[in-house]
Amino acid sequence: MSRYLVAGAAGFIGARVCSLLVEQGNQVVGIDNVNDAYDTTLKYHRLELLRQFEQFEFHQLDICQRDQISELFARGPGYDGVINLAARAGVRPSVEDPWIYFDANLTGTLNLLDACVKWEVEKFVLASTSSLYGESDDQPLHEELPSDRPISPYAASKKAAEVLCYTYHDLHGLDITVFRFFTVYGPAGRPDMSVFRFVQWISEKRPVLIFGDGSQSRDFTYIDDVARGTILGLKKVGYEIINLGSDEPVTVNDVVRQIEELTGEKAQLVFQPRHRADVMRTWADVRKARELLGWQSQWAFEKGVKSMVEWYQANREWAREIRTGE
Repeated sequence: MSRYLVAGAAGFIGARVCSLLVEQGNQVVGIDNVNDAYDTTLKYHRLELLRQFEQFEFHQLDICQRDQISELFARGPGYDGVINLAARAGVRPSVEDPWIYFDANLTGTLNLLDACVKWEVEKFVLASTSSLYGESDDQPLHEELPSDRPISPYAASKKAAEVLCYTYHDLHGLDITVFRFFTVYGPAGRPDMSVFRFVQWISEKRPVLIFGDGSQSRDFTYIDDVARGTILGLKKVGYEIINLGSDEPVTVNDVVRQIEELTGEKAQLVFQPRHRADVMRTWADVRKARELLGWQSQWAFEKGVKSMVEWYQANREWAREIRTGE
């Protein structure tokens, strides 16, 4: 039986990774500071489900606090791998407060990497982002494309974390897999992202805010595909950066139309200017994930968004009150 530390265990991706690891027979220690970057109702909902597993252990702490990380590692026993899914995510909010993004995404990663070296943990997995590719004209986006001109502090902080990971790989021999995730969605997802927002807003007959004209597209990737890929990334690879995406971009307008069909409600669309930190399109080249990990997406968007709508309807009594922001 393997034992893994998962940072960001109350988060959308982190919670699903924890549950899959436990279901596969592993022991999981989850950590999270349960911050209010978005409505914590969802975070506590995920944790409540995870606490049903005997092989899951949770500690509320902040990866930015080096002493807290050191104390946790010192308790033992050791870990077969560390998966860092703890992060401040989101492009637009990072423009307003870049400091908190660099604290969480860079300093937090540094603290975990340093603990891995000190306590001889050989494997590290980092969650990164497709936002690093910026407004690239090369589509689909592959891992060898330049990523040194990010257009948001969020993306810049993730680029810095990737570079730091390479430094620790080179200096200390850590085996590191870096995943660039593409627009993850699904049940109990982040309420600040479009799929959750649109499902809630359309279901509750609220105005649907769209930045831009809706022609922008995203490579929406279902949560189970991302969690499964993240766990596959625990294999030894040396140091690799790998895209995880559906390879099927969908426009924002098409997302709205599909949710309208599934809910039987007509969206009340309100258009706002596109934010300068938002890119027009993302589309993942996933050949590397197939070649190195034997991974590929199994969830078409039509199937995934249906699952999201069904989850919302089943939890509507409290999910309708989740704060989604703007």
